[in-house]
Amino acid sequence: MNLILKKPIIFFDLETTGVDIVKDRIVELGYIKVFPNGEEESKTMRFNPERHIPEEATAVHHITDADVAQCPTFKARAKELAKVFEGCDLGGYNSLKFDLPLLAEEFARTDVDIDLKKAKMVDVQNIFYKMEPRTLVAAYKFYCGKNLDDAHAADADIRATYDVLRSQLDKYPSDLQNDINFLSDFSAHSKFADFAGHIIYDESGAEVFNFGKYKGITVEAVYKKDPGYFGWLLQADFPLYTKKLLTEIKLRATSF
Repeated sequence: MNLILKKPIIFFDLETTGVDIVKDRIVELGYIKVFPNGEEESKTMRFNPERHIPEEATAVHHITDADVAQCPTFKARAKELAKVFEGCDLGGYNSLKFDLPLLAEEFARTDVDIDLKKAKMVDVQNIFYKMEPRTLVAAYKFYCGKNLDDAHAADADIRATYDVLRSQLDKYPSDLQNDINFLSDFSAHSKFADFAGHIIYDESGAEVFNFGKYKGITVEAVYKKDPGYFGWLLQADFPLYTKKLLTEIKLRATSF
């Protein structure tokens, strides 16, 4: 089943130096951009992370320091990527927990202005886990009847992810709607206010902490009650996007 789209959606996958969204960097990004008329464009690009790629990461994606030594940095291609992603919804596999937060961090380190929060995010893994809890390799075999021979190669993973989603729509017509807003809500764990899940929205739409001693308390209330804790968060090793959101809430709270 083909997707019913009101605007383009980009299925993307990252290969990185590790799994820490604050400290690690992107070494490869692949995407398929699907347009409402069904046309597609795809691209895979590599980046020099300006740091050593650990051997354990290379063992997963097979990209070495030498492979990316002559590649541009992410910052050098950030404007180009922003034009590709601007105005699009997003799709991926485990992207809500990892790929999207890390991509947001990379953009935050540049001077490129792009608001990824405006995009609807469809996480195919979460749909899969709710329906048939397994891995991408198993998902591809289960839904598409094919073997994923090049798992952890960005271009193979994103193509498999896109194919799995279309097959999920065929398999669960009574449970899934061919609508990006529905799929985004269905595949989401929570209503994240930031990408890392440190801050979420409560039922009234207010931002609340999702960790620590103030878990479940609104960020604005914590700022007014314990500004020292708030200041510590802004200096601690948290994602840049999370700190940006905290600053916006602080400014909003002091503007009244």
